[in-house]
Amino acid sequence: MSDTVVRESEATIAKGSQSFAAAAKLFDRRTRDDAVMLYTWCRYCDDVIDGQEMGYGKGGVPAQDEQLERLRELQSKTDQALSGIRSEDVHFEALRRVVERNDIDPRYPLQLLQGFEMDVRCATYQTLNDTKLYCYHVAGVVGVMMAMIMGARDPSTLDRASDLGIAFQLTNICRDIIDDAREGRCYVPSQMLAEAGIKNVDPDDPQQRALLFPVAVSLLQTADRYYDSAYAGIAELPFRSAWAIASARRVYRAIGRKLVTLGPRAWDERVSTSRWTKAGLVLLALGDVVLTRVYRPRYARGDLFNRPTA
Repeated sequence: MSDTVVRESEATIAKGSQSFAAAAKLFDRRTRDDAVMLYTWCRYCDDVIDGQEMGYGKGGVPAQDEQLERLRELQSKTDQALSGIRSEDVHFEALRRVVERNDIDPRYPLQLLQGFEMDVRCATYQTLNDTKLYCYHVAGVVGVMMAMIMGARDPSTLDRASDLGIAFQLTNICRDIIDDAREGRCYVPSQMLAEAGIKNVDPDDPQQRALLFPVAVSLLQTADRYYDSAYAGIAELPFRSAWAIASARRVYRAIGRKLVTLGPRAWDERVSTSRWTKAGLVLLALGDVVLTRVYRPRYARGDLFNRPTA
């Protein structure tokens, strides 16, 4: 499907996420096309609401009333795409094609928009379960849709895909605590902050970071359980798709581990992995895929977050 929609989607992912762009190269052609088209719709919606471009600000977050108006417009255009109406807007035409080609339940794209609405309405997160629900809406549901693009339909496999998205978002939350606080946002459960003696995260108080760091470590330990659960789902995916997902899993988990290694200094600059580190992790991920085909991993999900059914 080499056309304008796909080409523009590929350009979007190249600018918006180097890690995902690299992992997507491991997909077969059809899966890659659908993955980048889904990404371009997700990225566009997020940027429109926050007044950003590729995740970066262009002059400050819009006022709440304006964000709500933008959200309503996105919901309207998304509803049209989910109804099968063609669009001249590449982002919504991309969504229409992905949903149609992969028979994706319309509730999943709408659940992502619900996650964006949580941000617009400045939702607060008292408990870890509150934060997990947010993580599902902005990342876990994307994992579900990606798994469906790869051919997964078994509910247990989709649960593992959701788990990986939640792990990614918990890692993002820990990495971006200070940057989020500067934007007036906090996704760390207030209960966990209170137990650490923190009422509000102050991005300009470096001394507070010593108290904040153990909270981040605890969240990353929670993320590890979701990364482990996701590993058990890799065996259910086609080989090339499994390699791409295993690579993304390795790269994101490495970000969390680097944060732990750096300690409170981790928030002095945005934590990431180098190109060579990524290359090594992709090779290790290949080994993960082979192992899951030889020794089928068994990891009981236990009390992990259960994704909404509606």
